[in-house]
Amino acid sequence: MKRIISKGQLSIFIVLAILILDQTVKILVKKNMHYGESMHITDWFYIHFVENNGMAFGIKVMPKIIQTISRLVFVSLIVWYIALIIKHDYKLGFIVSLSLILAGAWGNIIDSIFYGTIFSESTPYHVASFVPIGDGYSSWMHGQVVDMFYFPFFEFNWPGWIPHLGGNSFTFFGAVFNIADASITCGIAILFFFYLQELHKSLTLISNDTTSKLKLN
Repeated sequence: MKRIISKGQLSIFIVLAILILDQTVKILVKKNMHYGESMHITDWFYIHFVENNGMAFGIKVMPKIIQTISRLVFVSLIVWYIALIIKHDYKLGFIVSLSLILAGAWGNIIDSIFYGTIFSESTPYHVASFVPIGDGYSSWMHGQVVDMFYFPFFEFNWPGWIPHLGGNSFTFFGAVFNIADASITCGIAILFFFYLQELHKSLTLISNDTTSKLKLN
């Protein structure tokens, strides 16, 4: 059966669809909720508005400007990598998994680059709004990433006999995340469980191709 759209077109569609959905949800939350505000959907699902300076799920590993630049380098490499595996006709699921990772990375990069300069600050007492470019709560490349999905499935206290943790409360799942984070996580999970062989094969291809070019030079 003839494929309706090419693998490249599907990859572009996935990235654009997730970016549009991710940014739409973030802007709606940013413009309609106070910082720290929660909307009770069910006992195990809340829309809880927070922002963070870090990577996926709020993890902070390096200064903000270095994070943003590193993300830009990362997505540039993934775009090149996806183009390469499409050219060599790798499996569709492998391309989908990488497209999900790319879309999620781009979704959070947009927040980091633009949100600080186009939004006023979100606080517990003030809902943010769009402002003239440059009048925002921060500068270019220093925006905060908007998170909103919170799934506290269950909570318990660690038994007192466990060192360092005894008596402390634990919530599963305690992280607050966004659609971009979920897209990255799903892409990595698909890649890990189903396409490690394809990943190894593609990296071998890149290594051999690079070695051949160095020999020619």
